[in-house]
Amino acid sequence: MQNKPAVVYSVGKETSVFEALNVMMEKNISALLIMEDDHLLGIFTERDYARKVILKGKSSKETLIMEVMTADPVTVSLKNEIDLCMNLMTDKHIRHLPVTDQGKVIGMVSIGDVVKSIIEVQKETIKQLESYISS
Repeated sequence: MQNKPAVVYSVGKETSVFEALNVMMEKNISALLIMEDDHLLGIFTERDYARKVILKGKSSKETLIMEVMTADPVTVSLKNEIDLCMNLMTDKHIRHLPVTDQGKVIGMVSIGDVVKSIIEVQKETIKQLESYISS
């Protein structure tokens, strides 16, 4: 989380899918949290849109986000390691994990964030091995 901006994009449960998609487009994000005050109700992703709106023949302007969001999403805390995030994403077939601290949402980790982190760790390991071999 230290390499990400501390911004949480969210909408309320009464927001239309159309409005939520506009927020996602404006912010260039593929998932949006559904919040009520400080309480996380769900998550809405491009996958939810494809599977629960388009393929079901629903109207994005008339459908409320609470009807198609994924309720009670899997979350991680600041204490969790990147390996846990990767395992959760793989096991649950998800691409986004809200991050909480003391019960409050403080950010989101995407599969892209996980991949970047793993690449950085591998680069550092390679650098250390090369240094060890050279000495």
